[in-house]
Amino acid sequence: MVCKYCYMKDFNEWNIYKTELESMISNVKYAHAREIWWCSLGVNVGVESDGKNNNFERPVLIMKVYNKESIVVLPITTKAKNDPFHFKIYVKPGIYVWVKLTQVRMVSNKRLQRKVDVVSNDIFFKIRDAWIKSLF
Repeated sequence: MVCKYCYMKDFNEWNIYKTELESMISNVKYAHAREIWWCSLGVNVGVESDGKNNNFERPVLIMKVYNKESIVVLPITTKAKNDPFHFKIYVKPGIYVWVKLTQVRMVSNKRLQRKVDVVSNDIFFKIRDAWIKSLF
């Protein structure tokens, strides 16, 4: 039975956009750990974090850069989550967001849309430690 009130994910539109991302030769962005970017995460399965709008994007924190083509990111949400699986950070005057420690992704740099911010070294290392702790 299908729930008539449930959100229907548009996997077909995401596949069309994902094909466009892959074909863009000049779309590779150069990013660094600690940076926050809007990233085309797409439409995902189950509880995995989805992107929003026409670019299927959401903000992410870059945790590690492997090379000029691949990075490890943690998605960010504006929904208050006060649990051990989220890390609250201050990004702008009066604005807090939560880094989703359990939603780690290895993604292509082609998914990056635009840089938003950079977190301080102090905050980044606290997030990193909380992330590592959440793995075990």
